Parts: sequence; C-alpha cells; structure tokens
Amino acid sequence: MGQTLTAKHIHLNETESTNTYLKELIQAGVVLPELTLVDAEYQTGGRGQTGNHWESRKGENLTFSLLCHPECVRADHQFVLSQAVALAVQQTLLGFVDDVTVKWPNDIYWRDKKICGILIECTLCGASVRDCIIGVGLNVNQMQFESDAPNPVSLAQIVGLTFNRKAVLDGVVQKFAEYYDKVLCGEDISPEYKRNLYRREGMHCYAEPEGEPFMAQMCDVLPSGHLVLQDDKGQRREYEFKEVKFVLPQS
Repeated sequence: MGQTLTAKHIHLNETESTNTYLKELIQAGVVLPELTLVDAEYQTGGRGQTGNHWESRKGENLTFSLLCHPECVRADHQFVLSQAVALAVQQTLLGFVDDVTVKWPNDIYWRDKKICGILIECTLCGASVRDCIIGVGLNVNQMQFESDAPNPVSLAQIVGLTFNRKAVLDGVVQKFAEYYDKVLCGEDISPEYKRNLYRREGMHCYAEPEGEPFMAQMCDVLPSGHLVLQDDKGQRREYEFKEVKFVLPQS
C-alpha cells in the first residue's frame, strides 16, 4: 500500500502539547491527511500517560505527534497502533545504540532506563478507530534531567555525542509508516513486538498498586493490550495498563 511520509508537516517553536494542538485542529474542522506530523521545539505542558509531566528542554529533544486515520482497525484491537509506534521508535534507536527494548505497553527503554514515552489518544466511530493521535517524547541531546522521574536517559548520555534530531525524527516517521502500512494490510506485528519486550525472558519483580512485590515471568500480551504474567507460584495474572508496575533495579 505504501503510506506517504509526513503528508503534512507542521513545525512549532512552542505549544502546550503537540497532541493538544492536533486535537484542536480536528475539533475546528480542519481536514488533515494521513501521517500528519506536528513537532515542537518546546512543549509548555507536555504530558505522559495518565497525566504525568514529560520533561524536555527546549531544542534538545524530540517532542512530536503523528495523526493517522486507521478506520480499518477495530476499537477492541487498537493496541496494534501502540505496537506499531513502539516498534518504530525502538527499531530506529537500535540504529544508534544497542540494548533498546519496549517496556509494556509502549515506553522505550535503554537497559533499565527510559529514553522515550508515548501517549496515544484514539477517537472511535462505532466499532472502529476514526482518528489516532500518537504523541512521542524522545530524549535525544539532553544531558541533565531535573524532574523526579526515576530513570530518564538520552541518546547523548549513552553515547557521549550530540545527535542530529531531524535525522532521528525522520527515521522514526519512516519506520512508523512501514509498520502502519503492515497494520493496514492486516499483517500481524505482535510477534515482533513480543520479541522486543523489556523483561521478555526470566523472572522479574512486579507489584500491584496496593500489593506486595512479587516475582513473575512474562507470558503474553493479548490483542487487547493486557499483560499476562505467571508468578513464582504458578498463578497466571492478567493486567490492564496501570494495574501493575515494573519494580526496577536500584541504581
């Protein structure tokens, strides 16, 4: 099929958030094509999942959103869009550094540190997805982080070099277009997603919001996006996002 890369590209010096900017354009009746890209030098209100703030210094990282209209994707299978963008970012970063994985559902990790966060907001029409806005915050050249985020890292910190942010952005957009095309063609990308998961092998420590930590191994990620773990007592546990957290090693 072949998606046109960045059919429309809007570059902003500053905005509250690129996701919000796109939502306001749609609400105003502006017709935007597939793979519309909005990037900003700085976001005054950059958001992560569940309202968390995303720290990013002006002009040092990538903060951008992609809009697509995946009307062939069923609402109950919209997690495939999360898989597509997570793989796009992860595979792009593997061109620069090793040990990059996808932390369920769609954070991108270098070893045990977070290099990228992704926020996906879908609008439904009946049983299908009408619009999908994918917001990405990717740490590229920031050398110091001041928020209370536990484990941020940037490409520059890992490698000790300053990167061309446009080259990284172009790589992510191209990779997403490739994965998105596979989704539209009905190709199953979930096996690749599962192969590239953080903690995909072995027993690791997890915790429920109000529970004690427990050891478990990762068994599956369902088409709905639910994570399936098997604990050290042999019990299978199924979780939605935010129902379980990864207990990270102490640095």
